Amino acid sequence: MNSIVAPNVEKIITRKCLKQSAVAEKAGYSKQQFNDMLRGRKVIRDLDVLKIMIALDVDANELFKVDDQETDRR
Repeated sequence: MNSIVAPNVEKIITRKCLKQSAVAEKAGYSKQQFNDMLRGRKVIRDLDVLKIMIALDVDANELFKVDDQETDRR
């Protein structure tokens, strides 16, 4: 099962002109751990979501947002 959170995190990072490594550090992860989460090699757990929300300064709705296009493909 693919994560809904990972692509949204990447979109937010791009939209806010942030560096993935800076977000990883702020959330308390190494660059590799964070990259593994975004690539689906590590499961993003509830505590991870909380840390990422704080690092990106967003709420959970932004991380779990489903695009209309994504809904249509299911």
